[in-house]
Amino acid sequence: MLKNQVKVLLWLLASFVLVELVNLLSGRALNHFAILPREVTSLPGILFMPWLHGSLGHFIANIVPLAIFWLLMLEYGLKRTLWVSVWIVLVTGLMVWLFGRFAYHVGASGLIYGQFGFLVLAGFYSRQLIKLLISLAVGFLYGGMVMGVLPSQPFVSWEAHLFGFIAGLLAAKFWHGSNTSKNWSNRAQ
Repeated sequence: MLKNQVKVLLWLLASFVLVELVNLLSGRALNHFAILPREVTSLPGILFMPWLHGSLGHFIANIVPLAIFWLLMLEYGLKRTLWVSVWIVLVTGLMVWLFGRFAYHVGASGLIYGQFGFLVLAGFYSRQLIKLLISLAVGFLYGGMVMGVLPSQPFVSWEAHLFGFIAGLLAAKFWHGSNTSKNWSNRAQ
């Protein structure tokens, strides 16, 4: 089962590599599909933003943590990993489109920050030892990422970092991997 899950993630990562190669060879022509906040014509950028990068260095800086976090998220199952990822991409992209500063926003860092938020919080909600250990390890090893949600550099989409992180925290609350029907019944009491 894990072998099939890893295979799906490798195909996803391959799609990032393929888009990067096309974008690199075309002089970043695909970046016109980026998010430009509040421009109706850039609404499709909500879906495309994670696959587009400003440079090869930007791509490499994103693909490594993306792969690591996706592998760690497999502890929650492939379906949940994919649904959480879709949620993060959509919520992050929509929030950047609505509230981001008027600049082109590209990159997978919103998805990465969402995965980070999910992984840090979901283990505590699940109350399962292995997931809790993952939460603690991710928090310890990558905790410095939290500073990335603050405005720091003019060409870094801190908005995508912030909204991705929030989307990941919300995803952890609702899809953390324990029996959700049991959780909902406990909340009703």
